[in-house]
Amino acid sequence: MYGWKSHFVIQADYQHWANEAMLASLGHLTPDSLTSDQGLYFRSIHHTVDHMLTVLKEGMACLQGECQRLNHWQLHHTDWGELQSALRHDTRRLQTWLQEQEEDFFEREIAVNGADGRPQPMWARDLLTHLFTHAAHCRGQVIAAACRLGAPYPQLAFSVYRREMERLLNELRQGEGRNPTAG
Repeated sequence: MYGWKSHFVIQADYQHWANEAMLASLGHLTPDSLTSDQGLYFRSIHHTVDHMLTVLKEGMACLQGECQRLNHWQLHHTDWGELQSALRHDTRRLQTWLQEQEEDFFEREIAVNGADGRPQPMWARDLLTHLFTHAAHCRGQVIAAACRLGAPYPQLAFSVYRREMERLLNELRQGEGRNPTAG
């Protein structure tokens, strides 16, 4: 059965895949390009990726019942390598955590910080939808700026992800059919 849990576990995996494609593209830029003002809401590519991680951390805390408000204007990871590692780690941590939840978790109401800083109710599934669409929005900004700077354009569409996962699953299935000791 395909329910909310399966949906969001797949979405979390997609987030990791799309982040990897984004980071690979950004790997073609100079450190100065990553930190220079590119006209983004958070000015630089680096700060926008840091913001993606900040929102992910806030959302994860709310999902776990420990809502916190982080300063989005503060750069939390000044080292680009550390930021990349933290984004990878926390995206996979969310996916693993989602896999551990019962199906009914996604039907629960949880408290999230409102714009006024006070807790407000939200369905877990709506918060997850927000987290994932927010990340896609930020990735779009980052990739647009990166491409203007000469980075290659990565294919980030969910349909591309699904085709890639199907291809990998088919390769695994074909590999399982082979007997490595025969020969």
